[in-house]
Amino acid sequence: MVVLLSPVLYSYTTTMLQPSSLPLGVRSIEWLRNNHGNWLVDEAERIYYSSKAPKKGGPQLKGLPAVGLGAKAHAHKATWPPRIKPVFAHPLPGEGIWEPTGPSVGGRPPVLVTTFRTELDYPRIVAYVAWFDHKRTALAFYAGRYEPPNAPVRGPMSVPYGQRWRLLATFNGGFTYIDGQNGSSINGLTYEPLKDGLATLIGYPNGRVDIRTWTGGPNAGPGVVFARQSLPLIIQNGRLSPALNDSSQWGLTLGNAVRVWRTGVGIDRRGNLIYAAANDQTVITLGRILQRAGAVRAMQFDINPEWPTLITYRHHGGLRPTRVVPNAMQPATRYLVPDDRDFFAVYRRLTGPITVPFK
Repeated sequence: MVVLLSPVLYSYTTTMLQPSSLPLGVRSIEWLRNNHGNWLVDEAERIYYSSKAPKKGGPQLKGLPAVGLGAKAHAHKATWPPRIKPVFAHPLPGEGIWEPTGPSVGGRPPVLVTTFRTELDYPRIVAYVAWFDHKRTALAFYAGRYEPPNAPVRGPMSVPYGQRWRLLATFNGGFTYIDGQNGSSINGLTYEPLKDGLATLIGYPNGRVDIRTWTGGPNAGPGVVFARQSLPLIIQNGRLSPALNDSSQWGLTLGNAVRVWRTGVGIDRRGNLIYAAANDQTVITLGRILQRAGAVRAMQFDINPEWPTLITYRHHGGLRPTRVVPNAMQPATRYLVPDDRDFFAVYRRLTGPITVPFK
């Protein structure tokens, strides 16, 4: 028995002794996933979250979490995206109304955020949504300390110090490679081979971003600044994918029946990026949130309570991070120090071709 368990104990111990941004319990689960225990974790999560599923009904909320700067900066509001149409007949103050989060760029706010209640049957569930102006922002994708697992260049594993003066927001990436064989690429280098048929968030040298089903083979090539995959599309041409009902495609913990924290990104009809996060969501209800927010194409990003992260930044008296998504498991300084997982940074747009800056 000792001989059989020795390699397991050695692997676990050496992994726990390595640098990490995660607490011991989460790292133990990640170790199990990476050592042929993915099926066991998925089944345990399915049982746990099914038992903790929210009950329908209950008291109404009297107010929504405050996000953004409120009424402090509403210039050029006519050019903002339209208010997200409330689900409830009697919306709460500020529900679905966009608010700026920080400094303006070119006289207009480059990042807007809002909240709204997601379902009539669950009146206490709140979605957190951000909108990024594609003309005033530049999106960058960074590898973490361990994800993607075979990154040829790790880079800073955090927001580079030389770019923090123009930092506007950060948010989490998608599923780990072991969970979905999701490919990725940065500055023309293949971090994991891209897989045809998967939804892919793509950045181009002219600053444009897009979400589409990948068909270009395992390597992105020089015409793509970054590419990050995560499962198939959940919205295509403004409509929910019919595959969202296929539990074999979305896995035990990803399917229609399990309600957990979920995140996703979408593209609106003008090419602006939308990020959304909400608790107690199925993949279908996440799709509806992004659809209501204006996404015409969208993909699911990471799920479960440890990972949803949307942080915005102000620059008065130094860099001031603010958590928009209320994740108690992650500090507001996440991504300002090396993190285990890959992530996205939203910068003030500069002139010239776009690349992912590492310094």
